Amino acid sequence: MKLMACEKCGGSGWVILERDGISGAERCDCAAQESPQDREAEANIPPLYRSSSFENFSVRTDHPIAYRALSQVFVRLQGYVKDFPFVPKPGLLLIGPTGTGKTHLGVAVLRALIAKGFQGLFFDYSNLLEQIRSGWNAEAGASERAAYQSCMDADVLLLDDMGSQRMAEWVEDTLTAIVTYRCNNKKPLIVTTNLPDPAAGDAIVERTPGSAYVDYRIPLSQKIGERARSRLFEMCELVKMPDIPDYRFHKK
Repeated sequence: MKLMACEKCGGSGWVILERDGISGAERCDCAAQESPQDREAEANIPPLYRSSSFENFSVRTDHPIAYRALSQVFVRLQGYVKDFPFVPKPGLLLIGPTGTGKTHLGVAVLRALIAKGFQGLFFDYSNLLEQIRSGWNAEAGASERAAYQSCMDADVLLLDDMGSQRMAEWVEDTLTAIVTYRCNNKKPLIVTTNLPDPAAGDAIVERTPGSAYVDYRIPLSQKIGERARSRLFEMCELVKMPDIPDYRFHKK
């Protein structure tokens, strides 16, 4: 929404504040013209996750280890939302196995920030790269050409399932540009990924006891490049999801 210039924010819709040595941007009063419902409708959240929230996230009580670990993650993310934008790092990096609730929790954070007045944007990683690739075609529609810029401009960007796309030079360069821009400008980025990383305590090489078999797991850096990976850890708070069975199979 195009905002008219006001004396408080100069028409940007944001006011820069500082608290306890941490600077952050808060929505100006003049931006209240757009309702949370309008902002959420524009956030591109997939139908499956449009109702995802902290309130309807199921913490499995039948699995003691999962219950404790997920409860800790749950509390950390709620704390992030409560303190936002005055947080030590502007982003979140949720790392863990498939089916542990990363996307649900990522969207819950995104929707909570939208409710606080920020404009959010959801992109599935593979779909985003496909839109950017299509945008290079002269016959591409406006939405495809705008995908890359939208990732730069969004107040809060959620990239789901990062690293799922096969690695290519243009993919690494594009992702690095997006992450670097958002890092340099302190624009929040929420990322979910199934890929392991040593900084998260993940083993890249796993050996089965009593067997010569060695399992090599492709790390996050190999799929997105060292530059993008370094920037992610610089700007994002690491949230390690517990290694528990896929909840989708549990539901069945």
